[in-house]
Amino acid sequence: MLTDRRKFIRNASGATAAFALGGILPAFSAASYRRILGSNERITAAVMGVNSRGFSVATNFASQPDCELLYVCDVDSRAMQRCIDGVEKRQGKRPKGEKDFRKSLEDKTLDLLIVTAPDHWHAPAALLAVAAGKHVYLEKPCSHNPAEGEMLVQAAQKTGKLLQMGNQRRSWPNVAAAIRELHEGIIGRPYYAKTWYTNNRESIGIGKVTEVPDWLDYELWQGPAPRRPYKDNLIHYNWHWFWHWGTGEALNNGTHMVDLARWGLQVDYPTKVTSAGGRYRYQDDWETPDTQHIDIEFGNGSLITWEGRSCNGKTIEGNTVGVIFYGEKGSLLIESGNGYKIFDLKSKLVKEVRNESRAEARDPTGPGQELDAFHIRNFFDGIRKGAALNSDILSGHRSTLLVQLGNIAQRVGRTLHTDPSNGRILHDRDAMRLWKREYEKGWEPRI
Repeated sequence: MLTDRRKFIRNASGATAAFALGGILPAFSAASYRRILGSNERITAAVMGVNSRGFSVATNFASQPDCELLYVCDVDSRAMQRCIDGVEKRQGKRPKGEKDFRKSLEDKTLDLLIVTAPDHWHAPAALLAVAAGKHVYLEKPCSHNPAEGEMLVQAAQKTGKLLQMGNQRRSWPNVAAAIRELHEGIIGRPYYAKTWYTNNRESIGIGKVTEVPDWLDYELWQGPAPRRPYKDNLIHYNWHWFWHWGTGEALNNGTHMVDLARWGLQVDYPTKVTSAGGRYRYQDDWETPDTQHIDIEFGNGSLITWEGRSCNGKTIEGNTVGVIFYGEKGSLLIESGNGYKIFDLKSKLVKEVRNESRAEARDPTGPGQELDAFHIRNFFDGIRKGAALNSDILSGHRSTLLVQLGNIAQRVGRTLHTDPSNGRILHDRDAMRLWKREYEKGWEPRI
């Protein structure tokens, strides 16, 4: 665990920029830094769920010179082995593999858990971790349903543990600069934020019930979700499109941009939410919308919209993903990468900020490790120095809730009216039934 021996960390604070880019100061390797820091100065971590995005996040943490990944946990033995090898290459030390992440939480030297498993596991795993005295780096969305998000906020308050949601763009330097300019009035009062995501996803077909592969512990993969038979088109990625385990494109990718919109407009909970769309492109097992439009209205006279097109990749404003703010004096566009543009009311470009760091929004492993490392460094500063998190769990819950409400409106087929003090649905019992979910007996999450 972290000790009070932090003089070196304070003296090395000038190296933060190099660390944040995944780089090392001249003449030192990552292994050299680890020897200098010593075991008591390093943050120790375990990662849960490492097939795709989890591999990227795990190796990013392992690339930080003051972090050591002690455990790689996955129910897929193949994914676990690949990640163990990848982490060893980056940190020069082989982590331990554990099929059941709960075993790693028993280690008293462990500081934090990184949760990059499927959505139905996000909140239950995080709750187990904070109960065990660990901090949590929690990929978006922070919860499968609103009730879980509320539980996470309560658990953080109760335990004092830090939960950073993986809205990495909150820490991208030029994105943060764009929001500062917005708040300083560069386009006057912003009142409308349009967000979007586009892709060209193929059909997932009609799955067949079949034997569980020998490399997969399907029982543990299902975890808190009520049991369903294994189908051959579910694992690994397609669970996103089933309500039982996933949350659709709205939370898979919409969360990022809606979060920036909420940040920019400086709003918390809405007054009204509507949604339209459906599974239009293919006729297959995919349950969530592949085409969806969510409108989220707020009491201060502002609006956020999200357009999701999973199966038609035509870009908007030249970007596969983005957010554009419309205000009294112009517009501000935050692009898919770490850059932004400002326009006047006649659509004339008046300012452009670019960044050459790679950011591919359609990459399922993540848009870019160099940029995402800023978010990891902010998390570490929160643990070590008490710095404010760029995406703490209350902020993460509020942003996640906006798109969760959009999905609930979609599923019940009508407008939701909500309490602007907490986002809860008003006067609609059927809609509130989707506020939480049923759990497999014995797996119910607790605070």
